[in-house]
Amino acid sequence: MSLEWKTLSFSQISSEDLYDILRLRQEVFVVEQNCAYLDLDGLDQQATHMLCWHEGTLAAYQRCLPPGLNYVESSLGRVIVTRQMRGRQLGRELAQRGVAHNQLHWPQYDICISAQAHLQDFYASVGFTAEGDEYKEDGIPHRKMRHPAPS
Repeated sequence: MSLEWKTLSFSQISSEDLYDILRLRQEVFVVEQNCAYLDLDGLDQQATHMLCWHEGTLAAYQRCLPPGLNYVESSLGRVIVTRQMRGRQLGRELAQRGVAHNQLHWPQYDICISAQAHLQDFYASVGFTAEGDEYKEDGIPHRKMRHPAPS
């Protein structure tokens, strides 16, 4: 499988790439999950954006957030793999790349995420541990999860 990865600051994202990112986020988080929520939350401008292309189409995406923006710790968010590319371990590679990015840039900080509850086992498989009780976020059960900083 031929993949092209890009890691970009917000200012480095072309208008075409931004359109593809926002379209994918809407397709999955709004339409597929039937969840009306405000996707544009003011965090994109401070995030690092990780994009994966397969044959000219955006196949996977996430944003890496610095400490102090969403949590005291660093964070990953908007983790997405297109429906067509699921089941090929692309999500695992994406999450591992996000963890590696955050550990490289903010090694003294844990990584915290707000994971959809049905994905807890997936995130546990890449080193995250669930914390606290499940809670509703935009009407969907979530769980706070933490990946420890490198020792």
